[in-house]
Amino acid sequence: MDKKTILIVGTADTKSDELLYMKSCVEEQNGIAMIMDVGVLGDPSFTPEYSKHDVAKAANTTNEDIIALGDEHKAMNKTAEGASILTRRLYDEGKIDGMIALGGTMGTDLALDTAASLPLGVPKYVVSTIAFSHLIPPERITPDLTMMLWSGGLYGLNTVCKSVLSQACGGVLGAAKAYRKPKAQKPMIALSSLGKSALTYMVRLKPELEKRGYELIVFHTTGQGGRALECLAGRKRFAAVLDFSLQEVVNDFYKSIVTSGSSRMETAGLNGVPQIIAPGSINIIDIPTWQKPIKKLRDRPFHVHNRLLSSVVLSKKELRRAARNIAKKASMAKGKVSMILPKKGVLEWDRKGNELYNPKSLDVFFKELQESIKPEVDLITLNCHINDQAFTDKVLEIFDDWVEKGIIEKGVQ
Repeated sequence: MDKKTILIVGTADTKSDELLYMKSCVEEQNGIAMIMDVGVLGDPSFTPEYSKHDVAKAANTTNEDIIALGDEHKAMNKTAEGASILTRRLYDEGKIDGMIALGGTMGTDLALDTAASLPLGVPKYVVSTIAFSHLIPPERITPDLTMMLWSGGLYGLNTVCKSVLSQACGGVLGAAKAYRKPKAQKPMIALSSLGKSALTYMVRLKPELEKRGYELIVFHTTGQGGRALECLAGRKRFAAVLDFSLQEVVNDFYKSIVTSGSSRMETAGLNGVPQIIAPGSINIIDIPTWQKPIKKLRDRPFHVHNRLLSSVVLSKKELRRAARNIAKKASMAKGKVSMILPKKGVLEWDRKGNELYNPKSLDVFFKELQESIKPEVDLITLNCHINDQAFTDKVLEIFDDWVEKGIIEKGVQ
């Protein structure tokens, strides 16, 4: 197996010991390591393969001009621009097989942009003092990013720090060795779902779409799943998007931490990707089970999914606002869009007899949506539940019609 080359990104003026230790870890495991210095003010004690001047040049500026900005935030943003451009160029030229970056809040801010510059699937690791923190907005996290907490880091090497850095270097090198560039043999269809206990349509749709010559990619809409869908849709990787679980949209609108960012339900449409949409799970807000709900949510019906995630129902007023927001996003689309409204329920927990059953509130949502959406969006009302056979039958009917009309690329048998 050919040796794999890992790009190590960090501020060489303040973290020279850590960067050199990481380089030695990669080399000890029969890899090649190259360091990119993203420092601004100081000079490193060694010569990195890619200097801060190379980084500045990639952003069409100089290190002196970056310093002259006179503001650490502006300076690091410009450096992040150069680091991202240079990293992608190195990958495109076949000079690196993966990247790893380390830092505190400043270094992590830059590292997120650098990681996002690489294609999906290319190993990308960030060792950070704020790994897994809610300081990091979902839209900044590329879907295949691996993060590790930089325990005991921040200033100098120590036993704990070495343990973390050595594991991270082993991880990114191992991933680079194992990585196989994905080669889709069939057109890919994206499908969103809130697991299998709340929404079950994928059980019937998967075999049917596979028979038609497509590969179905299902995304779990608990924050990062929707983020991954948006990222890939933005790169036009899908022949169509079946977006049937929209509670990430509602979560973001009402500031739940279970969000995939404000661009959820927009990217596919703006890129002209054909969409069939249904308002699955729009009548709930997700909250952490372990966190006491804010006062206005405490007396509402709720569903405890597990020790991590619970769901609280929306009020009628909130459903109206959610409907207008969803209608606005659907109406932004530049491609073909159909929206199916299953009048008898939008997730398993709101069926008659279950704890979130409230058909009158759901009717409020449907009415507001119908009044708010642009006429370019085809609205289809069904007298069934989203988990019923009638729903998937209608989805397949629309899908087949779009294939016949050339709106959706034909499958490969």
